[in-house]
Amino acid sequence: MKIIAYLYSDPLLEPPADSKVWGLEVDAVYQDLGGRQQLQQLLADCQNQGADYLLIRRLEELGNSIEEISDRLTQIEAMGVAIIATEQSYSSAQLQDAATSTKVRTDLLKLLQEINKEANSRRLRQGHARNRLKALPPPGKAPYGYRRGKDRYLLDRSTAPVVKDFFERFLIYGSLRGAVRYLEQKYGKKISVSTGRRWLTNPVYRGNLAYHNGEVLSDTHSR
Repeated sequence: MKIIAYLYSDPLLEPPADSKVWGLEVDAVYQDLGGRQQLQQLLADCQNQGADYLLIRRLEELGNSIEEISDRLTQIEAMGVAIIATEQSYSSAQLQDAATSTKVRTDLLKLLQEINKEANSRRLRQGHARNRLKALPPPGKAPYGYRRGKDRYLLDRSTAPVVKDFFERFLIYGSLRGAVRYLEQKYGKKISVSTGRRWLTNPVYRGNLAYHNGEVLSDTHSR
């Protein structure tokens, strides 16, 4: 019996997978990071040398879209290789059993629908990750006092003095509520105490970028 395994990792979202993750001896492990060159080699080897089982963690490792995943499932299984997804309820070997084949196909359809929904979220996370690599601001409105430039935050000359005075007032007197009242008195700018607290802790006002995953990149926008 010949058992092979395939691992795929997206370097934008996760570290490389440990090739020893299977916890059992396999005849060959094919591993890709970003591209899928080794998957193509796996397909060629299955065609030329054959295999009994292919272990993968999740079906989405076989492609970037439902179409790619479905095509590769069909291609691999047509070569007589049974696919087992260890982190999902899928084993194509059960398709050979009349008692379980209907349920397996139904479960596969549901699984592919879930993967399709997750793909949109994954593409969004990939876009955010690419922004981090380029030190680009995250999507959304720029913080008060800044405006969005082509690839970084730029000072908004009309509102930046308000933020500057708020910080200076707080640093001099150490009173958050006092700094909030000062803005209203001097500029007619009303903010809540909680907003003032967010300003004080916002990395952007220290020249940094903050992302939804908690990562902070230092000194990334123009002043």
